[in-house]
Amino acid sequence: MPPMRVIVLGGGVSGLSCGVRLLEAGYLVDLWARELSPNTTSDVAAAIWYPYRAFPQERVTRWGARTFEVLSELARQPGTGVRCIPGLELRREPAADPWWRPCVSRFRHATPEELRPGYADGFVFEVPVIDMSRYLPYLMERFRGLGGRVVQREVRSLEEAWAESDQVVNCTGLGSRSLVGDTSLVPIRGQVVRVAPLGEPRFLLDEDETRGMTYVIPRGEECILGGTAEEGRASLEPEPAQAEAILERAARLLPTGTRLHVLGHRVGLRPGRPSVRLEVERHGGRLVLHDYGHGGSGVTLSWGCAEEGVSLLERARQETAHVGPVANPSITGSSDGT
Repeated sequence: MPPMRVIVLGGGVSGLSCGVRLLEAGYLVDLWARELSPNTTSDVAAAIWYPYRAFPQERVTRWGARTFEVLSELARQPGTGVRCIPGLELRREPAADPWWRPCVSRFRHATPEELRPGYADGFVFEVPVIDMSRYLPYLMERFRGLGGRVVQREVRSLEEAWAESDQVVNCTGLGSRSLVGDTSLVPIRGQVVRVAPLGEPRFLLDEDETRGMTYVIPRGEECILGGTAEEGRASLEPEPAQAEAILERAARLLPTGTRLHVLGHRVGLRPGRPSVRLEVERHGGRLVLHDYGHGGSGVTLSWGCAEEGVSLLERARQETAHVGPVANPSITGSSDGT
């Protein structure tokens, strides 16, 4: 079949990853986005490979495993902003291996000497950590280098994109609430504190949300301390009280006497949804691939979702060519049932 033009909506990690894979598959791709890096939600991400607030588990495991592979490959290339580092996730009670265990390499339970006071168990493993200030420009350069075109514009309806191409990819995250009327999307507010590098290139995690989730993620010239997960809150203003609580929780995980030099504060809104939406819809002879609702796992699932999404779009395109336009909208490929 001849090359087809596709319009990708969204300039974050999902949109750029989809754009790259579409270009590599032979499509002509335009990316439309209201915001580009450094002003996207992806720019605020702590950006460690770790499945968080994304469902369903079976599909997330598959997408996450594939993304782990791709990011690990990128970690071996200079200039990507990706590196693989070891770390420790702490547990207050003895714990079985996590469900995502098959996705990662070099996994083991922590020894008693490695645990912090008050913790009964822990996981030691190695994962990609991504400096988004370098990774997003890398993706953009790769996208443009493959022939992709970027247009900074706000899109209020799919009709605007369909006026230019019959094939659209929707990677607008929380924007899909207004763009396609998806009321199941909710913001999950995340606040982080940027501090000066702490020396040891090792991440620390405590996902106990009853006490307040805590993470310490080294990222080259800075370290990210977090965080919060406030479902339904959409404020982008950093809150001093939350910042102080984040610093206090992080200090409990770090060696006694560690000095924290604050560089700044950031807030982002994760696109929360009961399940990730990765599916193709037909509207007559027009197609839209939805790829959004990744919760706190946008980076973690990016390449897996992009690759499966391109396959779904290609299959839908071939089916449409064979059977012609469909009178009523229908779903192609895997659906989350919404």
